[in-house]
Amino acid sequence: MSENITPQENATPSQVSPLRCITGAIISSGLAYALYSLMIAIATTFASKPVHSHNELVIKITSAVRTLVVGIVALGSGIFGIVAIGLIALAVQLLIQQFSQPKSN
Repeated sequence: MSENITPQENATPSQVSPLRCITGAIISSGLAYALYSLMIAIATTFASKPVHSHNELVIKITSAVRTLVVGIVALGSGIFGIVAIGLIALAVQLLIQQFSQPKSN
């Protein structure tokens, strides 16, 4: 019953190119901007609707949940932004490497 299944490796590994890096950076920056806009909308909605309760525990839990929701969306936005910056830096590095290598016939 227990068979050792090994994953098959790709016969053609994908090549990293500046065009693929720029494409990935555009997609990642678009997602970062979308998440940033969502974060601003969520924070504005939370700010415009205060908690109406006299119970201190309810106010603390509500504040914690609102902070966590905004924080998670901000974290996602930040991660996609950093990925976009990294992909742009990789594209620049690949372009520099391509121009600095002597062309062989």
